[in-house]
Amino acid sequence: MTAQDLEPASLGPTPTAHALRTPDAPAIIMGEGDVVTYGELDDRSARFASHLRGRGLTTGDHIAILMENSREFLEVSWAAQRSGLYYTAINRHLRPTEVQYILDDSGAAALVTTASMSDVIDGLDLSAIDFRICTDGELPGFDDYASILERTDPLPFDECIEGREMLYSSGTTGRPKGIRKPLPGTPYGDPTAPPALIAQGIAARGITAGSVYLSPAPLYHGSPLVFCMSAQRLGATVVVMERFDPIRCLELIERHRVTYAQFVPTMFVRMLKIDEQERARFDLSSLEEVTHGAAPCPVSVKYRMIEWMGPIIHEYYSGTEDVGATQISCTEWLDHPGSVGRPMQKCHIVDEDGDELPPGEVGIVYFDGGRPFEYHNDPGKTAAVTHPKGWRTLGDMGYLDDDGYLYLTDRQALMIISGGVNIYPQETENVLIGHPSVLDVAVIGVPDDEMGEAVKAVVQPVDPAAATDALADELLAYCRRELATYKCPRTVDFVTELPRDPNGKLYKRHIREKYWQDATSGPTRLVGG
Repeated sequence: MTAQDLEPASLGPTPTAHALRTPDAPAIIMGEGDVVTYGELDDRSARFASHLRGRGLTTGDHIAILMENSREFLEVSWAAQRSGLYYTAINRHLRPTEVQYILDDSGAAALVTTASMSDVIDGLDLSAIDFRICTDGELPGFDDYASILERTDPLPFDECIEGREMLYSSGTTGRPKGIRKPLPGTPYGDPTAPPALIAQGIAARGITAGSVYLSPAPLYHGSPLVFCMSAQRLGATVVVMERFDPIRCLELIERHRVTYAQFVPTMFVRMLKIDEQERARFDLSSLEEVTHGAAPCPVSVKYRMIEWMGPIIHEYYSGTEDVGATQISCTEWLDHPGSVGRPMQKCHIVDEDGDELPPGEVGIVYFDGGRPFEYHNDPGKTAAVTHPKGWRTLGDMGYLDDDGYLYLTDRQALMIISGGVNIYPQETENVLIGHPSVLDVAVIGVPDDEMGEAVKAVVQPVDPAAATDALADELLAYCRRELATYKCPRTVDFVTELPRDPNGKLYKRHIREKYWQDATSGPTRLVGG
């Protein structure tokens, strides 16, 4: 049975329903201009789903997606979603050995990629993957995506079944782990399936078929991918940037009359570095809500964003594991600056012995409830994030205030212990990022014979030529005016760029490794240390 034989209302929250209602409405607008209508998205994803099925992939099988942001990225994701498959979007910036690990660990039966990824592909052992597809040209050993669509009929709607993403953690503190959630096991479009429930959640934020949602982040991350697909279940137009550029971002908001946008704090910082007169050139009046998450936002940065864009800044805290979440409106945040909001599930702050702590005391953040998940092929890791009472954690440290608002202090694994005192780098980073000469900063613990660890700031200056001893001294003094001395860096090193992925995740592990590997001879001081 084809979708054309059914009423749109019976198709549930799917792009298929909108393909019948408004086939010419744009489902995807790429930043560089490529447009995909709902009719095209539904047809192309149904054809590729049919091909997947024809190659023998069945419910619960796994495909991997390794590509840049593109229209095909979402087409392939929807094909897997409607085929009952697990699909893993892989960070395209990973090295071949890192990609190989994810392919092997996930057991992917298919790999979809692009010709521009050939340098990575050449370094892979794909002997276990028989089904290989290239979406944008010729790649030896890979089938051509466009040819597949031309010769394949769409998968009938009544044969479709809901699949699920299985994404890997960023690996900022160790090897990434696959976050595996149970497949819904329900017909495609079932409104009770978890992916449909997530769409209903963002619908509560006001996103409808008339909305225009801007996604400036890489689609291989959980939040951008899930939010884009959820918006398309609601019939919204999704504007996808190929890569984030602050000026280009403002241009797209103005051109497409974007109503909703989602950012990470590093994007806020880069937009705020644009000259104020230059920012004022753009008409951003269409924006109804700007959402941010994925990483802590310095208080000073958020105040400036609210001053610029108005009281439309909404924040959430969650994780791909989906064990718990918080959210906070702009009005609430102004009353509780620095908070990530009230927990949507019962939240527990516990000490290292697992005992619950009172309001105001920092501990490990656990949530009671959330959806089931496991770390793929790692039951030990799954058990390690689970409290004896069944609560689960994302590994963050924080505290609750007397009103029940959650404040995060840092990742548990990134805490610095200096002279037996716990120091949370995020607090120091939040101060330093407020200095006008700082574009990005990471605060880490480095080896120290006396204290065990010493606090060091690794700074990316706005102007590389300003990386001098004088600026280092200025930053140290700036920090000491705001924080207790023990929280302040003892040294500052300058770098041309910090290792962040395009979604703002800081690979602090890569920074720390340099200093700890050189612990016997002492780290090389760049300047200011």
